[in-house]
Amino acid sequence: MPERLVVIGEIARAHGLRGELRVTPLTDHPERFERVTACVLWDVARDRREPRRITAARRRGDAVLVSLEGCESVEDASALVGRLVALPEAEALPLAPGQFYPWQLAGCRVLTEDGREVGRVTGVERGGAQDRWVVAGEGREHLIPAVREIVLDVDLAARRVV
Repeated sequence: MPERLVVIGEIARAHGLRGELRVTPLTDHPERFERVTACVLWDVARDRREPRRITAARRRGDAVLVSLEGCESVEDASALVGRLVALPEAEALPLAPGQFYPWQLAGCRVLTEDGREVGRVTGVERGGAQDRWVVAGEGREHLIPAVREIVLDVDLAARRVV
């Protein structure tokens, strides 16, 4: 089974002529790019993962400009557009108590307040106002808004959401 990855960005386009990449951060902490020295470029469509060394990174507005070892031309950089920039799960930033990463919900049982099982979390859809948790159960798919008024408790140790 492949190592679980935490996605921190997506390569949007080449930047300049020397192989630099414009990366859209997919993390609440884009400054972390400046401290990361190695990453995995993940081509999701082909499920190909390629370890790469980051030689430089700097913020540019809402984006991060990243230089990779071996990526030295606009052609090299253009070939990487669309790849996800990921780190091994072990390098995920620690969270405060009661917080969790969306990928940690995968497979959790979802129960109503009275204990009836709705299904299991199969994914998380990002939304403008709030995320929606995708729950599959009894041949149906449910989208549950991730708000405190609806999600009362998340117990990752018990793999349960109420």
